[in-house]
Amino acid sequence: MSRLQIVVEKASDWSAFHPSADLVTAVDYLKRPFESKDGERTQVINLCRSYKYLGLGYYVSLLAEARGHKVLPGVRTINDLRRRSVYGIDIEDLNASLSRFLPDQARDATDFGLLVYFGQTHYPPLADLARQVFELFPCPILKIQFERQRVWQIASIRPVGLHSLSEEQEDAFATALNGFSRKIWRKPRAPRKFRYDMAMLHDPTEVMPPSDKKALKHFISAGRELGIDVDLVTRNDFARLAEYDALFIRETTALDHHTYRFAHRAERENMVVIDDPTSILRCTNKIYLHDLLKARKLATPKTEVVFRDDASKLAALPDLLGLPIVLKIPDGSFSRGISKAETPEQLKATAERLFQQTALLLAQEYVYTEFDWRIGVLAGQPLYACQYFMSRGHWQIYNHAAEGRAKVGGWKTLPVRQAPSEVVKLAVRACASIGDGLYGVDLKALPDRAVLIEVNDNPSIESGVEDGYLGEDLYRRIMEEFLRRLERKRLGVGD
Repeated sequence: MSRLQIVVEKASDWSAFHPSADLVTAVDYLKRPFESKDGERTQVINLCRSYKYLGLGYYVSLLAEARGHKVLPGVRTINDLRRRSVYGIDIEDLNASLSRFLPDQARDATDFGLLVYFGQTHYPPLADLARQVFELFPCPILKIQFERQRVWQIASIRPVGLHSLSEEQEDAFATALNGFSRKIWRKPRAPRKFRYDMAMLHDPTEVMPPSDKKALKHFISAGRELGIDVDLVTRNDFARLAEYDALFIRETTALDHHTYRFAHRAERENMVVIDDPTSILRCTNKIYLHDLLKARKLATPKTEVVFRDDASKLAALPDLLGLPIVLKIPDGSFSRGISKAETPEQLKATAERLFQQTALLLAQEYVYTEFDWRIGVLAGQPLYACQYFMSRGHWQIYNHAAEGRAKVGGWKTLPVRQAPSEVVKLAVRACASIGDGLYGVDLKALPDRAVLIEVNDNPSIESGVEDGYLGEDLYRRIMEEFLRRLERKRLGVGD
């Protein structure tokens, strides 16, 4: 259970808002004897007027961290803001965003400031930027100052004190605070006490999520049976991530994506996280994965990397790989960004289309099988085995060209012991090159050998599919691994 503490420099700074039992002045917070209650977590929102080094606001965050409280902003954020670093913010489309936002009569504007409350702004064209800035610098109130020379750019990012807000800005702050903290102060007490808290990241709007709603419920139930309180979170809960002991990602991952930022933040907070940022890095880019598997001398279909401007290499592919040829963009998922070329003319046209998305392509010999093997591997051990059949009348498991929603082939789930031993062994060896997380390894069993197609972090686990043989025990085994890691971390034992 989490307890909220709102810290202000002077009680008068809160006079515009409703009285709150969660409110405390900075001096009282600093003087208060530290008390630790079993099972209770404290979230501190530091609203001091300034976070100047060795000032009251600085010491509130410093001592909050010393007391084991989760504080916003943390000392690291305060220090980063002082260095005025904006690394990691995607500002490539900043000029276009601001041009859409500013009215026509503001064409001659040379600077512009935006207040951001807990990552929120009322201006939709700048909403993504506001969220990114807050994720990088988790601070209650930030002012982003823009300047324009030939194009718009960020001039500075600095914290703003609650006392300096206008009446209209106070309303916006109150709305954002309520949205940010409602899960903290309104969350009902659980009927039983849990030893650990887990955030399970998902996207309720994702069309093809790694786990469906029923599977998510199975994970929650399995976790709670083991003493882990599993809480479904979304990308909007980034600033609350440090409240938890573990992160389980159940959303399709990508490097240039909030899933990677969640994993990276969780690792930095010393949380147990599956899948970790290194696994995401190694699995989500097929070019990287190809080189990694090749270096480990693992069996794969014949593969070539093609550069956008290398016409001679593209023309030579039929001789190198034969026809048909499969072309893949590096970061495709669920059969997206993958095309088959039957002729040299198709090959050239398909490559030109895919090169609009990427500078490099992966070209692979076409290996037909009735189905692909998927071996689930957790912490270096095989967990489940599935046969994924090709979509009817199509050469892939997922047919995105079908009218309406993508069509998916059938599946069959088997005990791991019934899968070909060479397939299982190759899957486990491949995962050893990636890490010790949860992976789904795609392979093809040919008459004379098994070949590795790819290793997926954050693999699909859907009710009625991957759990077809193990049932609820599949979810329990994954949660038991989380529990094992949480216990080892608590005891200070390395894996």
